[in-house]
Amino acid sequence: MADERIRRQIAFLAAQMMYQRTESEYFTAKRKAAKQLGVEYRHRPGDLPSNKEIRDQIQAMARMHEGPKRREHLLDMRLDALRFMKLLARFRPRLIGSVRTGHVRKGSDIDIHVFCDSVALVTNTLDEMDCQYDVEFKRIVKHGEERVFTHIHVHDRNNFELTLYPEDKAHYVFKSSITGKAIERASIAELEELLREEYPDLDLDGELDALEEKIDPYLLYRMLLEPLEGVKQSKTYHPEGDALYHSLQVFELARDERPYDEEFLLAALLHDVGKAIDPQDHIGSALEALDGSITERTAWLIEHHMEVQALRAGTLGARARARMQESVHYDDLMLLNEVDRRGRVPGAAVCEVDEALDYIKGLAAGEV
Repeated sequence: MADERIRRQIAFLAAQMMYQRTESEYFTAKRKAAKQLGVEYRHRPGDLPSNKEIRDQIQAMARMHEGPKRREHLLDMRLDALRFMKLLARFRPRLIGSVRTGHVRKGSDIDIHVFCDSVALVTNTLDEMDCQYDVEFKRIVKHGEERVFTHIHVHDRNNFELTLYPEDKAHYVFKSSITGKAIERASIAELEELLREEYPDLDLDGELDALEEKIDPYLLYRMLLEPLEGVKQSKTYHPEGDALYHSLQVFELARDERPYDEEFLLAALLHDVGKAIDPQDHIGSALEALDGSITERTAWLIEHHMEVQALRAGTLGARARARMQESVHYDDLMLLNEVDRRGRVPGAAVCEVDEALDYIKGLAAGEV
């Protein structure tokens, strides 16, 4: 009985890690969970909970925390999957994973198998589509045999993970590491059929057309943030390093202060994006790039965040000072300046860009 209780505890802790996105691999999560309980070295791998047990716990957490919004989110992801698969039709894409089965949770990727004998052909297609992506070669040793898997992580409205297989594997029956059974997968035609069956009132063509026209602001934010990693700053004023690391520090500090304030957090995260566009006018260039994708309040905070330095130094003109102090956002601006000044610590722990954007997106959707 004690062993079964520990097994359930390990499954719960591992599921918690994976639901919160601190771990992405089942095996790593369950070993870390076992270690937390002090039982890692007393239990054989077979004594640990199965992947299915952990997945069931993840789904329970998703139902509890996300409620009815999961169905809306699932539909959005399935439509986006169909849109993307049509663009990759030449590679015979097959939708797999949680978006196919319906077991999505916050932060889930859209997993797709593609079949081609050349990585370059796939990445060239993605380049033609103006996609942002990273290629990962993952080595796995099983039964003494090493295999290399090619994963292409595409950053779009939703994040996609493409797993590349040779063309002759298009009809191969892949098995799930969770259930040991054949993986559920869907071709373009099968996904269209699934959507029509599960959402009989859905105007599929209309939804796809609307999806093509919709501009995702979070994709824009990501595209503006990533180049900041290459913006080196004065060590006198920014001993922490590049502008992206600084921006993520400011975001973390802002989240500690105002975890509920989407507009303020966006201002904290995006306040320096113009430095990678025009260092001579980083505020003007940031506001131009972000025009139409942020609220007036967020834009005002970004526009005036440098003026606070002059205000504190006593060099800001009287009229400008009066206009600033009369604004209903004055206290927010002063707080932004405070976290901006504090976000300059070498070695400080920060989240990734996608984690920051996912958090703000969750606020916008009412999920946080």
